[in-house]
Amino acid sequence: MTDLDLCYMPASEALRLFKAKKLSPVELMQATIHRAEATKATINCFTFTHFDEAMDLAGKAEGKYARGARTGALEGLPIGIKDESYIKGKPTSHGSLLSGDAIGGHTSTMNERIIQAGGIVHARTATPEFSCAGYTWSKRWGVTRNPWNPDFTPGGSSGGSAATLASGTSSIATGSDIAGSIRIPASACGLVGFKPPYGRNPDEPPFNLDFYCHTGPLARNVRDAILLQNVIAGPSPLDIATLRPKLRLPSDYKPIKGWKIAFSMDLGSFEVDADVRKNTLAACDVFRSLGATVEEVDLGWGDDVLRAGMAYLEHLFGASLSQLLKEHGKDMTTYARQFAEDGQKSKATDFVGTLDVAARMYQTLGPLLETYDVLVCPTNALPSVPAEFDQTTGTVEINGKQVNPSLGWVMTTPFNMMSRCPVLSIPSGRAASGVPTGIQIVGRTYCDTDVFRAAMAYERAKGQWYTNAETRPSL
Repeated sequence: MTDLDLCYMPASEALRLFKAKKLSPVELMQATIHRAEATKATINCFTFTHFDEAMDLAGKAEGKYARGARTGALEGLPIGIKDESYIKGKPTSHGSLLSGDAIGGHTSTMNERIIQAGGIVHARTATPEFSCAGYTWSKRWGVTRNPWNPDFTPGGSSGGSAATLASGTSSIATGSDIAGSIRIPASACGLVGFKPPYGRNPDEPPFNLDFYCHTGPLARNVRDAILLQNVIAGPSPLDIATLRPKLRLPSDYKPIKGWKIAFSMDLGSFEVDADVRKNTLAACDVFRSLGATVEEVDLGWGDDVLRAGMAYLEHLFGASLSQLLKEHGKDMTTYARQFAEDGQKSKATDFVGTLDVAARMYQTLGPLLETYDVLVCPTNALPSVPAEFDQTTGTVEINGKQVNPSLGWVMTTPFNMMSRCPVLSIPSGRAASGVPTGIQIVGRTYCDTDVFRAAMAYERAKGQWYTNAETRPSL
């Protein structure tokens, strides 16, 4: 087995080999760090690194396995943590110059659970400033690039997490999703990304009170996403929105023969790129080959959906950033500054209008999901945008038509509006550019197991990515 094979080894397989004493956490961590050093100039997916500490912790994990001592669910795995949550005693930058060198005074609940389960935080993964873009670059950390084609972005805002997985420099990684920030990069990097239902996983206040906000896993396969989701899920005394009781996902599922799957190519309002369209139709054929019925449906949604989603984000998220403008506006990125300025203009009536739109959306989605087991649609309407793309100056065209440069090229935001629905993004293929494409599997409210059952069946039929040189990026 080569070092590269180690770097792309599924997390669940690494754990199995650790327990069998056929692989050491030290070996895996060494290979991971060497890979990170070799690819950092091209990909730039990390902000802060903690490699020396990670090697020490890997040695301690090795000792536990050697002694047959009790080990955690993630014991010895290198895990990339998005640079927006907190770890006590370590810095968090939010991708911003404004954060300085502030050291965390506490550990976010999600990170605490990962660390207690034996996960090793060897690095923090890059984000756009304050996680408010669908691509990943910042004044503080520069441009993060897509391992499949460095000319393109790995997506955002959890772009560093996606890029580290696609480049083989973490075993699993965390993300957060307020408008698609887990699913956008999962699609652009050929990964599995889960937006759980609102309240399933703990979040930091005050964002835990915003029902668009979710934390969740990114992984190279479905089983690894389940592995991390089972660690981070569950009620927290620090987050009033978290659900009781804890849901533990099974790792094995029955086939989906006999299922009814609803399918929408454009959700009623998005322009969809030809490569995305082709790969989505092929994915539907995979589900049919598994014995499911796939039927195209009309949700009755229109252009007001994206407008309402953006208005909601501007009213809350944008307004929260607007407090920084007077003193720090000159140090902010162009996209964060524009978002903050738009937030200043938002009115309470705009916000209430977004709730009306969301309510009307569910009037069709809710009954539809009583008839069908899941809904399938593309994740990103366009595989990706250039790595240096700036929505304040650039334009995005799909099929010769200009779309909203911020969120018009992704199809994720409607399901932040439908926040109680679990949504899993899985790879559907690759575009002519080499950049992957993905599909979203949308489940009934709080029926997480349904989307994982569909994804597991699909992955078994298609095969996992990253298992050999032909299914990995050429870096």
